[in-house]
Amino acid sequence: PSCLLLQFLSYLGACDRLLKQGYEEGQVEEAMEMFQYSEKKAAEFLRLLAQFNDMGFQQNEIKEVLLLCGNQREKALEELVMK
Repeated sequence: PSCLLLQFLSYLGACDRLLKQGYEEGQVEEAMEMFQYSEKKAAEFLRLLAQFNDMGFQQNEIKEVLLLCGNQREKALEELVMK
C-alpha cells in the first residue's frame, strides 16, 4: 500500500511541475498516461506539442506523429510537413 501511495504522490508532483510550466491539466494527464507516468517523456511531448501547434499543425495530427516518432522532433516535423 505505501508503494502505491508513493507512486501516486510522485505522479501528483510531476503533474504539478508540468502545470506550473503552463500546460493545460487535461493535456498533462493525457501525456502522463501515454508515457506511463514518465515525467521526462511527458514534458518533452508537451513541449513539442506546443511548438508544433504554434507552427499551425493540427493537435490531433501532432499527437499521432509524436507517438509514432517517439518524441523525435526532426522526424516528427518531417512527418507533419509531408501530411
